[in-house]
Amino acid sequence: MASSSMASSTQSPRPNLAFRQLRGQRSPGEFAAAVRRAAREIGERVSCDARYIGRVEAGEIRCPNYAYERVFLHMFPGRTLTDLGFAPRSVVRGRGARTEPDAPPVHSDTDLPVTVPAQTPIPLYESHPSGSDPRACDPYAIQTHEESDVQRRAFMTGSTATVAAALGPIGLTLGGPAEAAALRGRRVGEAEVGAVEAAVRKIRLLDDRHGADGLYRRAAAPLRTAYTLLDAGTTSRQSTSDRLHSGAGELAISVGWLAHDSGRFEDARSHYAEALATARVSGDSALEAHAFCNAAFLARDAGRPREAVRAAQAARRVAQHLGSHRLLSLIALREAGGWAGLGDRSGCEQSLTRAHALFDRGTCEAAPEWMSFYGPAELSGLEAQCWSALGDWSRAAGHARHAAATASAQTPQFTRNIALYTAELADDLARAGRPDEAATAGLRVLALLDEVQSSRIQSMLATTARVLLPHRRASGVGGFLERHASLPRAV
Repeated sequence: MASSSMASSTQSPRPNLAFRQLRGQRSPGEFAAAVRRAAREIGERVSCDARYIGRVEAGEIRCPNYAYERVFLHMFPGRTLTDLGFAPRSVVRGRGARTEPDAPPVHSDTDLPVTVPAQTPIPLYESHPSGSDPRACDPYAIQTHEESDVQRRAFMTGSTATVAAALGPIGLTLGGPAEAAALRGRRVGEAEVGAVEAAVRKIRLLDDRHGADGLYRRAAAPLRTAYTLLDAGTTSRQSTSDRLHSGAGELAISVGWLAHDSGRFEDARSHYAEALATARVSGDSALEAHAFCNAAFLARDAGRPREAVRAAQAARRVAQHLGSHRLLSLIALREAGGWAGLGDRSGCEQSLTRAHALFDRGTCEAAPEWMSFYGPAELSGLEAQCWSALGDWSRAAGHARHAAATASAQTPQFTRNIALYTAELADDLARAGRPDEAATAGLRVLALLDEVQSSRIQSMLATTARVLLPHRRASGVGGFLERHASLPRAV
């Protein structure tokens, strides 16, 4: 994992006594909660927890990133970073350090917590949208640009207004710190809870149709407001409180998925951890299973297959009492993906067998609402990814082909998934030594990119193009490569 350039130094770290003094009698966890509250007051999102405070006080973080800098200076007006015990940025980062006050934040995995204590209060982990480049080889590479995905395709030029119109009327936006503060002590009722639940449904519908890119940043505002409602602390009755916690957690997962699908793995991990903490505080097993399920998928994509297996197994332990065979089937597929990433063919096959057996038991009333995407097409698509990870390209291509055909016939409204399965098919065919068929599938994906914005799909197509490059003289390959090369690139 990448190490933070903010915290690195050739010198032994010296404790930050000034920062420790500012914490006073508050515990590291309580102080971290104050940092998160201050961040929300100025529209920032930082992943601050007790571990981060401990690292600052130990001197491991000699200078905070720009997001934390803005929050700390807001908390302690009139003071400088030096007053807070930090080293000047120019010293930490060298001559090339950016000193502009509006420079974008730099992120690293060391700023993010790894585990979620069961007893930690919400909201636990928060992130600052970093705009990570999904094309980078290391998903945790430090990024300094923002909004590159939004600028990628002409679709978003016209759809920004569409997305805003879709998310704007849900009543989950705040005008500023004053309006947020006004909610403190206000009784939250059915209208507010209903707005949170509506936000979740609208975000999922837009993602099914258009993919995550560009939608992620629009969805962050409703999420902030949902947790502001939770922080207000008063509801008319317990059932309303339970729904609010569940809705806020599901919204965190939805926003986390948008971050995941657009290549912002750090942000996704933070949102999933926030949802998991919410689930544990409120005792919501269904939400906890969902958070673990998504965390397993993220860990697989981020190159942490063993963590994917553990998260899937945790999801299974929570979900086994929920009465949904389809949920357990999906969790088994998440575990299969982890075993495939580890190269364990036997473990993968056992999980796949369990996934099919559970899927064949059918749906039931206990099936969660968010699982509407999980049907025969998704089952085949996820199995294709497992065989692809194991290097069985022909077998993977067969499942991907079935997934794309089934989705087109049964769920044509899931445009993003159709594009995803077809992109998987193109890559599997290219690696299986069938470049002409791969090019045909790739062209079908390109035809969908005016409507679908997913960095995952963009990345898959770019990989397929590289694999096909030596076969540019094969039938249809040259045309695909030319069309792919003409796609607008991120700036």
